[in-house]
Amino acid sequence: MVIKNYIFTSESVSEGHPDKVADQISDAILDEHLKGDKRSRVAMETLVTTDRIIMAGEITSSQKVDYEKAARGVVADIGYTDADIGFDAGTCQVQVYVHSQSPDISQGVTEGQGLHAEQGAGDQGMMFGYAVAETKELMPMPILLAHKLVKRLAEVRRNGELTFIRPDSKSQVTIEYSDGKPKRAEAIVIATQHTPDVSHQQITEGVIETTIKKIIPPGFIDKNTKIYINPTGRFVVGGPHGDTGLTGRKIIVDTYGGMGRHGGGAFSGKDPSKVDRSAAYMARYIAKNVVAAGLAERCEVQLAYAIGVAEPVSVLVHTFGTGVIPEEKISDRIRRVFKLKPAGIIEMLNLLNPIFRSTSNYGHFGREDAGFVWEKTNLADALKK
Repeated sequence: MVIKNYIFTSESVSEGHPDKVADQISDAILDEHLKGDKRSRVAMETLVTTDRIIMAGEITSSQKVDYEKAARGVVADIGYTDADIGFDAGTCQVQVYVHSQSPDISQGVTEGQGLHAEQGAGDQGMMFGYAVAETKELMPMPILLAHKLVKRLAEVRRNGELTFIRPDSKSQVTIEYSDGKPKRAEAIVIATQHTPDVSHQQITEGVIETTIKKIIPPGFIDKNTKIYINPTGRFVVGGPHGDTGLTGRKIIVDTYGGMGRHGGGAFSGKDPSKVDRSAAYMARYIAKNVVAAGLAERCEVQLAYAIGVAEPVSVLVHTFGTGVIPEEKISDRIRRVFKLKPAGIIEMLNLLNPIFRSTSNYGHFGREDAGFVWEKTNLADALKK
């Protein structure tokens, strides 16, 4: 049975959130390797804390990369350039611990090696993709608005509209659904790091006027909508100085805000031979095209793989009672229209280009940025047929 009337909440975090600082550094390293060697194998993990960056991982690539320079560049771009706030791109300590990819894994994902001739999956696991016809982006509204709020906060910080805002911030959006459709905003929460000399009233008024009123759709805020801005009253200490950040710790923020399921594998710092990332992108591509084709109003796709094996071990489609044809027929069409082997996914989605740092903020899905091939609906007509 599909629940029609409910309240659902999703959160997002800004580019200055410590976990996202780590994600961006890991993906920046991946991009730097792909610029010179499209077949680079990268699994980079990053930890950030007070005045310190630690990078560790397995990398096999012909492209030489200055890891310290790349990491400092990311931190500077975000806006952490002042030692007084506990994190400075120019003076923080950087440690690097990198070795090559395990040969046992390499033979499973390299064409012509291992037990199978084709390029196999880089690991076992299941990946989910999700799409729903409640926004033009075919994304759940709570996570979409949560992303847009923190992205807007970064814009007003950078363009000087709010001079007291610092890089670290979080948002949370609660939407009331009626008959399965978004109806109104039940609650909006924003916590943003700020300079110590600004009043709570100034922050509240500034964030509401420059951000909330610009992002939340007209009519969604009513007299009963609860708005909380920095509800503790103060948020001066933030970023990696306020909380340790790690790569891959915001997987629900990265995907569907909890409305679609998640297989558990993080994205950032992983090259596309890792199906944790590439197959999750493909699953979103499939689900979005299913909805765009009018075959369902809501669609979730699960792909599952065995390490070293090219063909997925399973393809599952769930339309939550909204499908216009049986789900097994949609699944059959998917197998005929989409390439589901790792090499085919990489080819279809053009994943050997250095586009990954741009994915590490504000969600990997629901955006039409350059290189986000998995957000296209160009195969909807093929699915209809």
